[in-house]
Amino acid sequence: MASKRSKVLRFVIKHLVSKLLSTEISPEKQRARLEMALVPLWRNFKFSTDAVDVEGVPSEWMVADGANEERVMLYLHGGAYTMGSAGTHADLTSRMSHFCGMKLLVINYRLAPENPYPAAVEDATSAYRWLIKQGYKPNNIVIGGDSAGGGLTMATLINLRDQGDTLPAAGVCLSPWADLCCEGDSHTTLDDVDPFLSSHWLKEMAKLYVQQEDARNPLISPLFGNFKGLPPILIQVGSDEVLLDDSVRLEKRLLEDGVDVSFKIYQDMWHVWQLFAAIVPEAKEGLLEIAGFVDAKISAAPQSVQEKKSEAVI
Repeated sequence: MASKRSKVLRFVIKHLVSKLLSTEISPEKQRARLEMALVPLWRNFKFSTDAVDVEGVPSEWMVADGANEERVMLYLHGGAYTMGSAGTHADLTSRMSHFCGMKLLVINYRLAPENPYPAAVEDATSAYRWLIKQGYKPNNIVIGGDSAGGGLTMATLINLRDQGDTLPAAGVCLSPWADLCCEGDSHTTLDDVDPFLSSHWLKEMAKLYVQQEDARNPLISPLFGNFKGLPPILIQVGSDEVLLDDSVRLEKRLLEDGVDVSFKIYQDMWHVWQLFAAIVPEAKEGLLEIAGFVDAKISAAPQSVQEKKSEAVI
């Protein structure tokens, strides 16, 4: 059951997002508003950030104190392929670095409509290969992302597999947008429930990214892909979000193709509630689950997840 704090917050989100994400304003203005809205909150741990050029893509290292230098998550931010950045997700990624005890490389992949598909997939694929060139071992790398970044995580894994690359240890998908055809039943049943996203807005953003391509292309909508041979995948989704069925159907397809899947629906939660980890207890619970999954799937863990749980603060 959601905490009282979470119930209050969802009403605040509803009012703020209605002014932030709108098809009545340009993607450029929505980007600017998102940059101002998603600002880091208080954190009781130290971390550092460093800008880096990743094959021409402006990116940022997010490293919490004590993070294992050999372990890295390539993080792909959300934003419907039209907005979002390392800056908008700085609060979330710093906490993920802290809880998981690993470095995060957050890339500012090219955005639509100026850069539609395949720009994001190309940038994410290049970033993974750049990490390998820097000496990071595949079994110490995880690819993760939220919303569009969660779908992009799956598309990148499919692309890497199909091109013969050695795959990373695992993938982490937070409320993934896996079907840009937007055909899940929850687009109708939960459209008035999710305080963060609307089905109409998603469909309009999908047009900007897909443009003249086939939305059923697995590198655009990974739900329609073949997942055989992919590494273990963690999926977290809220029970009250418009993209719930993207995750439900994605888990089903992954299991059909023999992939190791960890899947959890967080009751009463909305789209990417993990962004509110400073004030939402359920978000901390999600981060701890991610830490446990990562600890179990990659090598060279600096300490056990149980120790990490006892030390982690937000």
